Amino acid sequence: MRAFSRARVGELAALDLSGYILKRDSPSCGMERVKVYPGSGPAAREGVGLFAQELLRRMPLLPVEEEGRLDDPALRENFVERVFAYRRLQALLRGRFKVGDLVRFHTGEKLLVLAHEPKGYAALGRLVAAAKRLPPAEVKARYRELYLRALRVPATKGKPCNVLLHMAGYLKDRLAPGERLELSEIIHDYRRGRVPLVVPLTLLRHHTRRLGAPYLEGQAYLDPHPSELMLRNHV
Repeated sequence: MRAFSRARVGELAALDLSGYILKRDSPSCGMERVKVYPGSGPAAREGVGLFAQELLRRMPLLPVEEEGRLDDPALRENFVERVFAYRRLQALLRGRFKVGDLVRFHTGEKLLVLAHEPKGYAALGRLVAAAKRLPPAEVKARYRELYLRALRVPATKGKPCNVLLHMAGYLKDRLAPGERLELSEIIHDYRRGRVPLVVPLTLLRHHTRRLGAPYLEGQAYLDPHPSELMLRNHV
């Protein structure tokens, strides 16, 4: 089984994957809490499937999730968001590396990263600022790891709320007093769990397009995955 897992993961590594879903409780594919049978006594749920182990070892930054965990709306949203982010990053890095392209990519991803991991956001900013002084291969490898690991961190309600307020700050001087109040109230309703994330984002997207705010319009955070998936509709 170990030899098969190594061979199969080697085949997968050669493909243009953007994510992988593992089978829950499988002795080969379970990602966590797989039953381990000792020589005697009851089984303990403390193992990882053999194939899953090899996949995670060989492709540690690939978005991977277990099917059962995708029943959780927040975990499902995070996984799909990471799949699309991984795809965007791969498209950037597979071509001829240019610092200017990295700067443009990072500018559009800033708020998405900030919604997950402020420390990762700061580290990525420092790396991009120093990119011209570093070997391109080092910049690519470090950016890839920092970016993808930051997006693994759950976007708990407080962090997206701070990003929403950050976005609103770009528009406050151009909004009428009533519009500023409405936007502030909806953001705080989201913080209190009264409305889903899609509600304040829809209003922010409306004002961004109406007023013409190029920086905000270019943010992946507004549309990190197809809206048809309705992943931000849960409270």
